[in-house]
Amino acid sequence: MAEALRRYGLLTGGLALVTLCAALGLHAVLGGLGPRGLSVLTAPQPADGLRRIIVLHALLPRVAVALIAGAALGLAGALLQRVLRNPIADASTLGISAGAQLALVAATAFLPELGGLGRETVALAGGAVAVAVVLGLGWRRGFEATTLALAGLLIGLLCASAGAAIILFSGQYLTSMFIWGGGSLAQQSWEPAKALALRLFICAGLAALLQRPLAVLALGEAGARNLGLSVRGARFYAVFVAVALAGSVVSQVGIIGFIGLAAPNIARMLGARRPGAQLLASPLIGALLLSLTDGLVQATNAASGLGTPTGAVAALLGGPFLLFLLPRLPAYTMPPQDSAAFLGRVAHRPWRLIAVSAAMLAALVLLALVLGRDADGLDLAMGAAFGEVLPWRWPRLMAAMAAGAMLAAAGAMIQRLTGNPLASPEVLGISSAAGLGLALTIVLVPGADWWLQGLASAGGAALGLLILLAIARQFALTASRMLLGGIALAAFSGSILTVMLARGGLESFAILAWLTGSTQQVTPDFAVTAAVTAIALLLPLPLFVRWLQILPLGDATSAGLGIAIMSVKTRIVICASLLTGAATLIVGPVSFVGLMAPHLARALGLRGAATHLAGAVLLGALLLAMADWLSRLAFFPYQMPVGLFASLIGAPYLVWTLVKDRNG
Repeated sequence: MAEALRRYGLLTGGLALVTLCAALGLHAVLGGLGPRGLSVLTAPQPADGLRRIIVLHALLPRVAVALIAGAALGLAGALLQRVLRNPIADASTLGISAGAQLALVAATAFLPELGGLGRETVALAGGAVAVAVVLGLGWRRGFEATTLALAGLLIGLLCASAGAAIILFSGQYLTSMFIWGGGSLAQQSWEPAKALALRLFICAGLAALLQRPLAVLALGEAGARNLGLSVRGARFYAVFVAVALAGSVVSQVGIIGFIGLAAPNIARMLGARRPGAQLLASPLIGALLLSLTDGLVQATNAASGLGTPTGAVAALLGGPFLLFLLPRLPAYTMPPQDSAAFLGRVAHRPWRLIAVSAAMLAALVLLALVLGRDADGLDLAMGAAFGEVLPWRWPRLMAAMAAGAMLAAAGAMIQRLTGNPLASPEVLGISSAAGLGLALTIVLVPGADWWLQGLASAGGAALGLLILLAIARQFALTASRMLLGGIALAAFSGSILTVMLARGGLESFAILAWLTGSTQQVTPDFAVTAAVTAIALLLPLPLFVRWLQILPLGDATSAGLGIAIMSVKTRIVICASLLTGAATLIVGPVSFVGLMAPHLARALGLRGAATHLAGAVLLGALLLAMADWLSRLAFFPYQMPVGLFASLIGAPYLVWTLVKDRNG
């Protein structure tokens, strides 16, 4: 009875939303028609020419694109969630949309003619590469939800960073790229609607052939193989169709988040359990959701005069919806063999390795200060020349090293806390929350001093921390759900940033420079402040060593050894969040340093908690110092932002880790 009442309530709410959606669409069209109403279309007068064109070639195509794109994303999400048996799989969480957007941005900036290839081909290639990396990272863990979400977030950060840097180097594309990248449904003709409708029709036909394989996959891999199904082939087929759908949408209207995540889950809540029912209901719900969102956006834009892109507004709902799904996700703990990576045999004389790492860092600092590049090639600054370049080089180098050390320490703590080697500071969402505080200050207080921007960023980080702790306490600090809560926070903050960037203007350039992790504007005072902050936050780390040594054994064993699980995990989360937030204030949301440095420390045999932390801190400082130095040398007379350069180092490292794990 209760289930029937629940479904009745959902259906009633759905009908109300359909009515609201139709009303908003009608309101937009009637607003375009003006006081003469439908007579503009049925009995046009010469003065009605412009209104007629706007309605027929802008408003009506926009309504059609919203319905078709929403249906395509709903179908793509249904395919991905069924084939991966993952309720949070979607084109945005798996990096497909981000990869497609990066490919299109790069092609537009460097190959305006697209080398003879169509936009959809470029988008398909970018999305396919991104999802291949994400699925490769999640393959050894059975495509577990948290691992895929983490991998998708990391790939999304890399793609967003690279796309932002390309736009920085091609400033004339700034406004149009970000409005389009935010998912603008504004139309000038029926061509995008026709193209999307054709792709949706073809892909829907291909998806219909997957009903039986998807039903068999629900039995598990072993059961599916026993029934003669090629699991790998079925997954490849379903993912290919989903990538084609998502790539088509990105190529026409940009990134639209949340729709592909929400539509299949809502379909299941309404009782659509079988593959056929889900593949039918999800596109319908997706079309309704995107159409409703676009109707609200058009009404808001008309009242406020803003040009907010629909995709960014839709993505605002992604974070809260992911939080809504958290209680419905199965709890996940890392297998015992994974924890062994953190508790394995300590290398012979580990402190000697740490001393060698410190010596390498000192040598790199000296080399970065004296070796540069000019019009004639490499230049070694000595004597008076060294005194001239030193004030320009040491502040940015010091700031980069401080940020790298803090990110690495935070990454090591998070990985040992969660037992997940894919965890990194960015997934806590603190970087994005701090960035939101900074962006709000740049937009609302133009010309604000760095200390005011720093306070605003710290406030954003603190608010993000409070939200994360509230989420963590609700789920007893379960590792997987805590990380998913951080991803939800990052998605929500990132979508607001996208809305702000879509405004264009000088403020967008400032926010964009921060997003890519540029250290070009670091002053000596700021560098000293960054170093003092890093030292102050790193000094308490020895107090955490015993806890971090025991926690990977599991909660039960840790409690048996006298660890107060809740209290200890809360303190570690607070410390890691403060380290991440402070690093974010200095160089932006740098990707992969918090992932790479702890990995490299373990690869050197630094497995004990104390040596692992110390080695990670030194290697983090080394990585960002190297990124800052090489970014000056490689792109002279320009400089690639240090955050982006670190991301580009991290991408091959991820692939190497994947290949190493498979061969191992």
